[in-house]
Amino acid sequence: MGSRHSWHFFAQFKPAMIPPLSQTRTRTATGGGVSIKSDKWIRRMAEQEGMIEPFEPGQVRKNGNGDRLISYGTSSYGYDVRCSSEFKIFTNVHSATVDPKTFDENSFVDVEGDSCIIPPNSFALARTVEYFRIPRSVLTICLGKSTYARCGIIVNVTPLEPEWEGHVTLEFSNTTNLPAKIYAHEGVAQMLFFESDEVCDVSYKDRGGKYQGQRGVTLPRA
Repeated sequence: MGSRHSWHFFAQFKPAMIPPLSQTRTRTATGGGVSIKSDKWIRRMAEQEGMIEPFEPGQVRKNGNGDRLISYGTSSYGYDVRCSSEFKIFTNVHSATVDPKTFDENSFVDVEGDSCIIPPNSFALARTVEYFRIPRSVLTICLGKSTYARCGIIVNVTPLEPEWEGHVTLEFSNTTNLPAKIYAHEGVAQMLFFESDEVCDVSYKDRGGKYQGQRGVTLPRA
């Protein structure tokens, strides 16, 4: 294609055809919209509706002694949660098959403290300090903090569904060949809140979800 023809080809894609980022919105198949919620909304829902307890309205990066922390609290479009001091470290001492339908509690060793050491190529369960109450029109997605991800420590949490409430159980996978350290009472993951224009017909609470109201580190339930 010659240069003159190339110009005419690209000239048809005018800047005005692309909407500003501030006007973009994810559309569903039925025409409804889904938007990510801002720090203002998060503060309002936490303070007025108890969506997050305990709640930190800003970002905390140091403790009372001035020592650096892995940050937690409200960010621009999310909330950074903390890990509690309650841990369950996986062990293969009993050589049991890991079966999600009949999970053996002896597969974990309970640990409580300011930190947790995960063995190489193993994992541990923990929970958030925060207790969540998710609104009916909201779905919450959790992503691990880059501070841990860059060390080969992966945080996994399934979505928090509409009207679910409880402590969030956290799964830390140590993908390295060395022991890995997790810090309690510091940031570990970020929650992102997405609200739909349409309220769901059946919420997690409506269908009697098995993890509704969970407290502490909760193991698999069939």
